[in-house]
Amino acid sequence: MKILFTNAAVAQLTPRFEQTGAVLKLLYDTEGCGCVVSGVPALQLLDEPGPDDQQGEGVPLAFWHEPRFEIFFEPELVVDYNEERRNFILKSDSQIYTNRLRLLTDTKS
Repeated sequence: MKILFTNAAVAQLTPRFEQTGAVLKLLYDTEGCGCVVSGVPALQLLDEPGPDDQQGEGVPLAFWHEPRFEIFFEPELVVDYNEERRNFILKSDSQIYTNRLRLLTDTKS
């Protein structure tokens, strides 16, 4: 899995890494969804990757993800940031996954 982080997204995320020393994870959150196919993507800052996490190819930021959820995403994604709306966007060349990508900042693994 590969994610290109736009300059706007990097500008928003980099200070958080510098402040906390956290790692970034693309999370597929299924808690409370009732079914795994109803999951919601999110970004999460963690103290360290979990035992099931695998490092993806992030440009220019490193990120982790759980390989079992790759099926819900295309191989190449883009994380952008909308300054006007003050939110992250997860998209690909063929679709927008969410234009309100949450950033979870509880760094506990």
